Amino acid sequence: MCSFLTPALSGGIAPGALEVGKSTEPLFLSFKTIFGSGLWSRLLALIACTGLIASFHAIIYAYGRQIFSLARAGYFPSWLSRTHPARKTPHRALIAGSVLGYGAALAIWLAGQNSAVGAVLLNMAVFGAVIAYVLQMASFVLLRVRFPRIARPYRSPLGVPGAVVAAAISVVTLIALFLNPDYRLGVIGAVVWFAVGIAYFALYARTRLILSPEEEFAVSHQPR
Repeated sequence: MCSFLTPALSGGIAPGALEVGKSTEPLFLSFKTIFGSGLWSRLLALIACTGLIASFHAIIYAYGRQIFSLARAGYFPSWLSRTHPARKTPHRALIAGSVLGYGAALAIWLAGQNSAVGAVLLNMAVFGAVIAYVLQMASFVLLRVRFPRIARPYRSPLGVPGAVVAAAISVVTLIALFLNPDYRLGVIGAVVWFAVGIAYFALYARTRLILSPEEEFAVSHQPR
């Protein structure tokens, strides 16, 4: 996307789905199809790269905060919740997340998928995201059924049917992740990682949790 080295389209003919699928820079390819190979295409691609760089740094900050918060709550080892003595940043969480991310990318590369590291990592991320979507929709439905009169700052206009449809779409997406043999190994690796995390929580972390106000509410309002 950021190399600007893709050759110009010949004859001004728009590329088909096959050419777009093979391109490593599909967005830049679309810019060139619409605006040609001149300044405007490169300028728009540069703006897109700026957005990618910004999101990359936002992801780093987000995973550092997430690891820190989960460690402080007891879900992860407590040593990950320590902050830097001078800068007060969650440096251990940031370093741990970076090492894990680099290790995952290196493992994919060593497994012979060096040309598709980004795609495999993206599929691993989607695997975790769609599971989160299914659990969120299930939680939504349970809250609507068990606590219909609870105070809610926002009420979904689609209600339970919308949550069920969203969960069904997520399940279909989850199944589709295993259908592509090029990316299947990474998704299986994500499954193993999730299984290890669940085992760690079930055998160790669940007895050492520091509950948030929302979790305290959920525990105190369990049906008898």
